[in-house]
Amino acid sequence: MNIASVRRPIIPPTPPRAPDNLSFFGRIAVIKQNMIATWGQRAYEEEVLQGRFFLHKSFILNQPDAIRHVLLSNYQNYTRTPAGIRMLRPVLGEGLLLAEGHAWTFQRRTLSPAFTPRATANLVPHMTAVLDETVAKLDARTGEPIDLREIMQRMTLEIAGRTMFSFGMDRHGPTLRNFVMEYGERLGRAHFLDMALPVSWPTPMDRPRARFRKRWTEFVAMLIAERRAVGKKHGAPPRDLFDLMDEARDPETGKGFSDAQLVDEVATMILAGHETTATALFWALYLLALDPETQEEVASETRGEHLDSMADIDRQKFTRAVIDETMRLYPPAFLIARAARDKDIVAGAEVRKGDIIMIAPWLLHRHEKLWDQPNAFLPKRFMSKEPPDRFAYLPFGAGPRVCIGAPFAQAESVLALARLIGAFRVELVDATPVIPFGVVTTQPDHSPMFRITRR
Repeated sequence: MNIASVRRPIIPPTPPRAPDNLSFFGRIAVIKQNMIATWGQRAYEEEVLQGRFFLHKSFILNQPDAIRHVLLSNYQNYTRTPAGIRMLRPVLGEGLLLAEGHAWTFQRRTLSPAFTPRATANLVPHMTAVLDETVAKLDARTGEPIDLREIMQRMTLEIAGRTMFSFGMDRHGPTLRNFVMEYGERLGRAHFLDMALPVSWPTPMDRPRARFRKRWTEFVAMLIAERRAVGKKHGAPPRDLFDLMDEARDPETGKGFSDAQLVDEVATMILAGHETTATALFWALYLLALDPETQEEVASETRGEHLDSMADIDRQKFTRAVIDETMRLYPPAFLIARAARDKDIVAGAEVRKGDIIMIAPWLLHRHEKLWDQPNAFLPKRFMSKEPPDRFAYLPFGAGPRVCIGAPFAQAESVLALARLIGAFRVELVDATPVIPFGVVTTQPDHSPMFRITRR
């Protein structure tokens, strides 16, 4: 895809690429700190890279047809890796993101009606109410240094709480944020034994993760109990995601979720919908602060718009392109790892049971054969008449397991960015480059200070 540009685009900072001679144990050491920094130049140039992962072969796929095969055509042959399960199960349990087989089919069928475009449209008023409050709070802080990353986390958490439960997160928000920060900083990093041992073999980190899970599920169950105590009138239409999920029934069996299943589903939706959206919005604001000209284009598109419905959001074509380009450069899920259940042929290579397939959106979205100026921030590439290959751009995954909440996340991100940039001019106070690192999601290595001024 060729992109014509009349000015030189910005190229945001990234970690240095790994040397070709990085040893196995050197790679393991880097993985613990920043998975993104383990990939060398070849990973951005070649379509398929073969290596070894302990006793099995590993494959990094940058070929859209091969990715289509793994994520769509033969997806049932590939499951999450032991390390992936260890990292996610303490916070997500057996929710939709980790479920397999019949359990996944049941959950996906049951939850799908809650995430249709129509259902998402009904939740937009919750989003706009929180955005109105956020803009008002920021208006009182113009001209002073502020941490927009923390503000985005609080804002998206408030949106998650209101769309899920119809109540604010003033009382519970700090506790929930502490859970998220504790897990990401202390327990969510892969250690050597997490990757080397089967899930059934305990590692030293499994015990503190189990203690975390007990406290976490008790907290989510308390939120559910508080929401149920509020209740709703019999026969009244659903007013939030909890109503939709609590009343959801499998269209084939009529079965709903048990209380334990509902805890895992609520945890999955709050975490997946809050943390990834906050991170995407932070990166979008960072990029726009680096690129004032593009920021002005977003402000110009937003000027005069009310932005309180899905139709209003859909009109923000350039703002949507900025979000799309942000998620290309900083994909929330930087790595999709799968283990083969049985033998297969992928991109002409023989795959055996237990072999590891790695599809890294971080690499795929910056691959030199798939993108023009792959490291540059160029939102207008997403306004081209030639969209990227469906399996070359994976901000929400692909195939049957594509993120069920993608329409909700896209609407929230576009609405939030349009409202914030329409209200404020955003600048960086801190000139230190922000380096992305991969720990569960694509995070910044530090939170830079911003300054905002009213437009």
